[in-house]
Amino acid sequence: MRAAELTMGRTFAVHFDHGDDFYTALAEFCARYDVRQGFIPMFIAGMREVQLVGTCDKLEDPNAPVWSAVHLENVEAVGGGTLAYDEETGTVLPHIHVSVGLKAHSAAAHTSHLLGAKIQFLTEMYVVEVAGPQFSRRRDADLYDVPLLTF
Repeated sequence: MRAAELTMGRTFAVHFDHGDDFYTALAEFCARYDVRQGFIPMFIAGMREVQLVGTCDKLEDPNAPVWSAVHLENVEAVGGGTLAYDEETGTVLPHIHVSVGLKAHSAAAHTSHLLGAKIQFLTEMYVVEVAGPQFSRRRDADLYDVPLLTF
């Protein structure tokens, strides 16, 4: 277990527009407002298409992460995540998880790591900037090279 007391920075309400690519819009927001790290306590969204981590195949190693994608269309979503900064590339590295309901299938739900999405109608998001300590992501070779949040 690790913990750190956080010093909060600014708080934003962010709206993505119909047709936006989720991660492109998030990167544009971070660049425009110079947000390098923080957390997204919650967002709600309509998504025309979404890719989540998942598989229907048998897992050879059930402890290993799954890197394949499940593709879904016309969903409502709720999610949250963290933002860390990569000094080497000068980019913000988001880690977002969502629960989505398939509108055409009685809102049948899927929950996983968000790989990509196109917005349908809107995304309303709250972003809380963290002024300190510095967030980064370091790959852990002992845990299948998963990039873990460090501070």
